[in-house]
Amino acid sequence: MTGGQRKIALVVCLTTMLLAVLDQNIVSAVTVPIVRDLDPAHGIDRVPWLISAFALASTAALPLYGKLCDTLGARRVFLSAVAAFLVGSALCGAAQSMEQLIAFRALQGIGGGGLMSVTMVVIAQLKAAAPAEEGGKKGGKGGSGIGGLVAGAGMALGPVLGGVLADHADWRWVFYVNLPVGLAVLVAAAAVLKLPRHHGTRHRIDFLGAGLAAAFSTAVLLVTEWGGKEYAWGSPVVLGLIAASVLLLGLFLWRQATAAEPVLPLSLFRIPVLRISFALQALIGTALMGSMIYVIIYLQLVRGIAATNAGLFLLPMAAGISVIGIVTGRLTARGWPQKTFVVTGTAVSAAAMGILATLSADTGLWVVSAALLLLGLGFGQLLGQLIQLTQESAPPRQLGVATTGIRFFQSLGGALGASLFGTVLARVYEAKGPGGSASRIAALSGEAHAQAIRAFVSSVDTVFACAAGAMLLALLLALRLRVPRP
Repeated sequence: MTGGQRKIALVVCLTTMLLAVLDQNIVSAVTVPIVRDLDPAHGIDRVPWLISAFALASTAALPLYGKLCDTLGARRVFLSAVAAFLVGSALCGAAQSMEQLIAFRALQGIGGGGLMSVTMVVIAQLKAAAPAEEGGKKGGKGGSGIGGLVAGAGMALGPVLGGVLADHADWRWVFYVNLPVGLAVLVAAAAVLKLPRHHGTRHRIDFLGAGLAAAFSTAVLLVTEWGGKEYAWGSPVVLGLIAASVLLLGLFLWRQATAAEPVLPLSLFRIPVLRISFALQALIGTALMGSMIYVIIYLQLVRGIAATNAGLFLLPMAAGISVIGIVTGRLTARGWPQKTFVVTGTAVSAAAMGILATLSADTGLWVVSAALLLLGLGFGQLLGQLIQLTQESAPPRQLGVATTGIRFFQSLGGALGASLFGTVLARVYEAKGPGGSASRIAALSGEAHAQAIRAFVSSVDTVFACAAGAMLLALLLALRLRVPRP
């Protein structure tokens, strides 16, 4: 590839990353309109499934994406992931029931799993193939800043765009808007993206390993979703799912230990940096992906703020991610220790979650904005650094599976977090509310409405307290991180 082609390819990759972050954040702004349209009776209880279905499908596909990148080449895998995402987006926009939307979100997630993870592999390969004068080398430390900028832009645009579409058009356009952008990415990538071809040894794809990973993730998610909610924790259904989860995990580990070319090589876990990075990503996914949707719901249901204006409250978080991502990227490029930013990032994120756990029905809105800014400053330090550490620590031949491993554990954590926090919210509301689902709050009046609001706020506070606990555990892990000197 020429220098000009590499620049165009990089723009395509960054646009794809932006599309991925947009999709993760834009849906949060339209959950209330979706519930009102598709399932006004029980929709709030099913909101976690809108996140979990996408995250679970992404999680199941991620190990396979990583192996496919290492065997078939990242270009073909990238194009296939974008195409699958577009098909899922079109079907989500056409959904006529909450059940259909959840199913189509899962299909969208299969493609979405590759948008960010495979793009990171493509960027790493583009950088490795670039001449030295263009900064070409594995693990160069200049990329985490621009990744933070893209993530911040996506977080800023997603909720705002979603709110505008919900208030002035239709929530379905949240999904339809992906189509023109995705098609442009697909055409441009097919034209300019030229990566090294894979020749020589024929590789085997571990479809059995990928299937076991998907089955294990599904069983664990159903335990967290159904346990204490649809079925008692001691019921045969839940106990059976727990037993199935343990069995499937054992089979997956056995397969990865014996397969000729496993989707997630266990040898990666012998590298201390990767072991801790994967655990950190799981906790970050649990805390952030699992809880952030409730900020928007709190603002709309409790504070009565329109979807467009509710989305604006995430701008401070996006600004924090963008600014701190650029700053930390430049500082690490100048030799600042990466562990410093991982530790401070987890500590600041835990503090921000702690503040959000104190919300009430009349908390000053500036407190919400300040907490989200603080969360952005914490999360922004982690976003690029963990990717950087993983790619620097992974063996070159396993760059694809290691990079997608980051997204695998983050998505698995996000799916579990959304399910767990949804269960926590439902249980607390059931214990303190006037009865019925939280979806019925707007239909209540008088003391019943006031009691419902108090119960819902208490539920949201409990969710953020759990998220703060997850980030404190992440802080303890970050303190144990040992980054080898270059």
